[in-house]
Amino acid sequence: MSQIGAPHGGTCPKSPRSRTLRTVATLTSAVLAVTALAGCSADDDADAAPVAVQDNAPTPRDLVADGGTLRWAVDAAPTTLNAFQADADATTSRIAGAVLPALYTLDQRGRPQRNPDYLESAQVVETEPKQVVLYKLNQQAVWSDGREIGAPDFVAQWRALSGRDTAYWTARNSGYERIEKIERGKNDLEVRVTFSKPYADWQSLFTPLYPKQVMGSPDSFNDGARTTLKATAGPFLLKSADAKSGDVTLIRNPRWWGQAAKLDTVVLKPVPRADRADALAAGTLDLAEIDRSTAERISLALKDARAGRNGAQAALAHGPGSSITPSKALKSWALAHGSDEEKAEEVRAARKKNQEAIARYASAQDTLATYVVRKSLEPAYTQLSLNGESGPLSDERVRRAVARAIDRQELAESVLKPLGLPAKPPGSHLALAGQAAYKDSSDALGGQDTQEARALLADAGWVPGGAEQPAGTKAGSEAEKKEGTEKGASEKKEAEKPAKSTATAPADAKKKSDEASGDAPSDEGLYIVGDDKPGDRRAVPAQAAPGTGTRVLTPAPAAALQGAALQARAEALDTRPEALEAGTGSAARAGAPQAVKPDRGAAGAYAPRGTAAPAAVPGAQQALGKDGKALSLRFVLPSGPGSESLRTVGDRIVRMLDAVGIRTEVTKVPDESFFKDHIASGDYDLALYSWPASAFPATDARPIFAKPEPASDGSLMVEQNYSRVGTDRIDQLFDQAAGTLDEEEALELVRQADARIWAAAGSIPLYQRPQLVAARADLVNAGAWGFAAPRYQDIGFEKDASPKKADKKADKRTGEKTGEKAD
Repeated sequence: MSQIGAPHGGTCPKSPRSRTLRTVATLTSAVLAVTALAGCSADDDADAAPVAVQDNAPTPRDLVADGGTLRWAVDAAPTTLNAFQADADATTSRIAGAVLPALYTLDQRGRPQRNPDYLESAQVVETEPKQVVLYKLNQQAVWSDGREIGAPDFVAQWRALSGRDTAYWTARNSGYERIEKIERGKNDLEVRVTFSKPYADWQSLFTPLYPKQVMGSPDSFNDGARTTLKATAGPFLLKSADAKSGDVTLIRNPRWWGQAAKLDTVVLKPVPRADRADALAAGTLDLAEIDRSTAERISLALKDARAGRNGAQAALAHGPGSSITPSKALKSWALAHGSDEEKAEEVRAARKKNQEAIARYASAQDTLATYVVRKSLEPAYTQLSLNGESGPLSDERVRRAVARAIDRQELAESVLKPLGLPAKPPGSHLALAGQAAYKDSSDALGGQDTQEARALLADAGWVPGGAEQPAGTKAGSEAEKKEGTEKGASEKKEAEKPAKSTATAPADAKKKSDEASGDAPSDEGLYIVGDDKPGDRRAVPAQAAPGTGTRVLTPAPAAALQGAALQARAEALDTRPEALEAGTGSAARAGAPQAVKPDRGAAGAYAPRGTAAPAAVPGAQQALGKDGKALSLRFVLPSGPGSESLRTVGDRIVRMLDAVGIRTEVTKVPDESFFKDHIASGDYDLALYSWPASAFPATDARPIFAKPEPASDGSLMVEQNYSRVGTDRIDQLFDQAAGTLDEEEALELVRQADARIWAAAGSIPLYQRPQLVAARADLVNAGAWGFAAPRYQDIGFEKDASPKKADKKADKRTGEKTGEKAD
């Protein structure tokens, strides 16, 4: 599921192509979240790689108290409540999971499981002459208005999403367009779905299921379900959505036929990632996904509590008061009571300000000690994307050389090992460890091998000294040659100088070209050391940038469901070695003004004027070139405060590429423009962003790896294949997998497709993303779910959770949670 949105968050224009070609994906801190991808069945290969377990404090329902309100942080208020619209987001999916039918949910290993609250059974009952699936519904399943869930709802959803009626502004229709007809079975509780051609991923359909009141007409679909739902059928009801605060309130559904929800109320509160540490410290949240620095603060607060230190003592030990020595305190007191009234007033004001800071820090630490950090791995992986549309990376040998230069194991360990999570790099683009389709096919490309990378580059014509101009070659552009200007002569002199290791000449040329065209990314568009600015983080359209000739098509069919939660998850995990030592990270310094440390120097990184050039990267090889042109790749990274981990990983990749003679021009851009203006439009050579893995890869992953095709107007139709690398054979394998009802055959076809994706080297999976969640110590059945979908009716607070019990739980569940050693 993806955060995909209509331009400006409004309705989409009506056009014949808009029903399937409407797409917009958004980025939040370098996470590209598009599909919720599940698993199918067990497989030996699924056990070959380590699997991170859930960490959600599983507790039997009889030990969970009845009642209470859960305050759950979300990234933004929902722009629509219709998960099948283009601007559906993570909050849309979270609401849908609590109030609407999900015929199949995901288990801990990412496998779809029949949901007995809605389905008694569902199976393929005929394969010839057509595939027929028979759904037998739970006889107690009713909408909140008392009407039975049945065939009319299935029919309305099929007609709305089939793509046949362009009046419906849908974001996707994959799977629904294969349905030929839907009929009532022997009774009202049976629904027969007949497919026009075999469809292996039929279990991905009708989740979430909307009532016919929403799907029955274009007006109700397009506009009616944006702010309210006429009927729901889940353990919770939608009570209200506050337009001012953005809070969405869910209450227990009195008509719910399953196990009653333990909580009375769930309040989804929009809280930006950067503000969550303060919100937790103020005690205004019970559950929130967090970054590494916030996890550090909670860990430190718990260590203080275990050591018997209260917040005030902690403030003096490592907070704002830690720098006050007895001599400084005495001097301050003397000045505050001295005869120099002006000086005394100044010192008294400073003392008051410091005392207030100490009090705030003490209160925050006392509150943070009531939380625990729960961790697992997200069902998503971070990849290095290589844009193969043009330039050096259009040559498969160069792409393979980049891949062979990178030590994926080192990168995975740098992010995951400090957190105590499995650090084996993913071996598949289409599934993750534990899923049925998982098989390590990375051998199709090969592992890290510096010599092999150099040999591939040499075979492609990129050799040391190849950037030097042949004798007698004139410098400057053709226009400059004609004009014979002094500017051209000056650039000639610069061209004759030895190539710089940071490839600044191409960077300067690009900058001048941008300025001339009026598209220069100003100081705000480039990362300025010590001057990161938070991103806007609103939904932005991923449409073709002017002049790029690239079109981005509709996202995968599950795009607005479970996987939508991925889009809002920040990658803010500080993996710098100095931040990994207990007490030396941001938590140890929280509450006091901090000096901003610049990112480690990366070859070609932009910095303020006057900044000294970085020293040569140790182990860097002589720059390569061909036909007088240096081999330099533009590496685009987000610059926001939630993307520290990506930038750290990016620095490591730069050094690995330097070792084989590939230079990089690192450009750091605001988060809000990273995806729309660079990834979707193809304005990059290298980039880091994340994808989910899939249990329905033939359907959900196909658009991500589909071969780009030229349109009649000359533009490139890339669907979601932002690397622009694909083959006809990969497309054929996906189509064959989607069209067979033999599960094992489908899995084998998917694995063959993955091996070819590896060989094409358009994207390189690096590591599975970590998931850190702050939860109140007495909150149970909630936290880091990993693959599994939350079971909303089981979430609640532990019965009779005394402070001592809560402290014990905190001790048990934290310890190594954030990768720090306990005192």
